[in-house]
Amino acid sequence: MIHELTDHFTIITLCKIAGVSKSGYYKWLKRQDNPTDKELDDQSIVTKIIKCQQDPDINWSYGYPRVQTWLKKTYGLKVNHKRIYRLMKANGIQAKIREKKWKHFGRKEKYVVSENDLNREFSATRPNEKWVTDITYLLFNGKKHYLSAILDLYNNEIISYKISERNDLKLVADTVKEAIKKREVKGLLLHSDQGFQYTSIRYNKLLKRCNMKQSMSRKGNCLDNACMESFFSHFKAECFYRYQFDSSNEVKEAVKNYMKFYNHKRFQKKLNNLSPTEYRAKAA
Repeated sequence: MIHELTDHFTIITLCKIAGVSKSGYYKWLKRQDNPTDKELDDQSIVTKIIKCQQDPDINWSYGYPRVQTWLKKTYGLKVNHKRIYRLMKANGIQAKIREKKWKHFGRKEKYVVSENDLNREFSATRPNEKWVTDITYLLFNGKKHYLSAILDLYNNEIISYKISERNDLKLVADTVKEAIKKREVKGLLLHSDQGFQYTSIRYNKLLKRCNMKQSMSRKGNCLDNACMESFFSHFKAECFYRYQFDSSNEVKEAVKNYMKFYNHKRFQKKLNNLSPTEYRAKAA
């Protein structure tokens, strides 16, 4: 997964997001030129699984139990279901029966999980085509605050952000509402992880009212939202971890100043060494 994103991010950033060491990644990369027998066998099984899902009658509708049965009936292969599950998960192979999956948890409270429509396409041809969003926590002086932000993949500009003492639906909803005051969002794709706020029915309805399409990372796959992970990593390294904060007001002021600096002055190589707002203005 890291290898797929090296055109967008540095190896160090991707390894940090994925929680693996740089040396471990390079050991894995070296093995790709000299794969073990087990790795070759795994790849053979993955190829057969994809062939199964591509069957017009199956059309990507089989979960791992049915895939296990299909492999046995078609090839006479006896493959442990845990191995099939692991290979399907590692290669992003999942059943696509419905665009939305309504489920229940707790006291029969419904929630919605959307497909990964962004699919790691971390680029856009115009402003307000693809946005990504996420939340990070800010620890200071024995306290914890939460920072929610929305980033435009066209020029990596932060469109809106909110800070709260509570990590709840109101935080993400307020972030979206602030963004739609500034931009035209009809038909826009907004991507997030599967945090409970983003799977909330009320959040889903808010996006529908704004004519926005919802996209979500696969469960437990942080690299599906690598752009936001990368932004928060830069923010903390360049701002938050450099200072000691005693109060909420100090934190909010620091975040405000960094967002202004990031959008208007911090140039980026992928933007031809322009800041996000400079890049957008030049392209207009």
